[in-house]
Amino acid sequence: MFQPFFTTKPTGEGTGLGLSMSYDIVTKGHGGQLKVKSKEGEGTEFLIILPV
Repeated sequence: MFQPFFTTKPTGEGTGLGLSMSYDIVTKGHGGQLKVKSKEGEGTEFLIILPV
Protein backbone atom coordinates (compact mmCIF):
# COMPACT_ATOMS: atom_id res chain seq x y z
CA MET A 1 0.00 0.00 0.00
CA PHE A 2 2.87 2.38 0.72
CA GLN A 3 4.77 1.41 -2.46
CA PRO A 4 5.03 4.06 -5.20
CA PHE A 5 2.38 3.81 -7.92
CA PHE A 6 0.14 1.43 -5.95
CA THR A 7 -3.44 2.32 -6.78
CA THR A 8 -6.84 0.71 -6.94
CA LYS A 9 -8.10 3.30 -9.41
CA PRO A 10 -8.49 2.65 -13.13
CA THR A 11 -5.58 3.52 -15.42
CA GLY A 12 -5.25 7.25 -15.93
CA GLU A 13 -7.08 8.18 -12.71
CA GLY A 14 -4.46 9.05 -10.14
CA THR A 15 -0.75 8.35 -9.80
CA GLY A 16 -0.66 6.17 -6.70
CA LEU A 17 2.00 8.35 -5.09
CA GLY A 18 0.03 9.92 -2.21
CA LEU A 19 0.56 7.29 0.50
CA SER A 20 4.10 6.57 -0.65
CA MET A 21 5.06 10.23 -0.30
CA SER A 22 3.26 10.52 3.04
CA TYR A 23 5.06 7.45 4.34
CA ASP A 24 8.47 8.83 3.32
CA ILE A 25 7.76 12.21 4.91
CA VAL A 26 6.63 10.70 8.21
CA THR A 27 9.28 7.95 8.47
CA LYS A 28 12.35 9.33 6.71
CA GLY A 29 11.74 13.04 7.15
CA HIS A 30 10.55 13.02 10.75
CA GLY A 31 11.66 9.64 12.14
CA GLY A 32 8.08 8.63 12.88
CA GLN A 33 5.76 5.76 12.08
CA LEU A 34 2.73 5.45 9.83
CA LYS A 35 0.42 2.56 10.70
CA VAL A 36 -2.85 1.44 9.15
CA LYS A 37 -5.78 -0.62 10.47
CA SER A 38 -8.49 -1.65 8.05
CA LYS A 39 -11.66 -3.72 8.25
CA GLU A 40 -13.46 -4.58 5.06
CA GLY A 41 -16.86 -2.94 4.93
CA GLU A 42 -16.16 -0.79 8.02
CA GLY A 43 -13.35 1.61 7.19
CA THR A 44 -9.67 2.38 7.56
CA GLU A 45 -7.74 4.15 10.30
CA PHE A 46 -4.31 5.72 9.79
CA LEU A 47 -2.12 6.36 12.83
CA ILE A 48 0.75 8.83 12.50
CA ILE A 49 3.31 8.67 15.32
CA LEU A 50 5.94 11.43 15.49
CA PRO A 51 8.76 11.65 18.03
CA VAL A 52 8.76 14.61 20.40
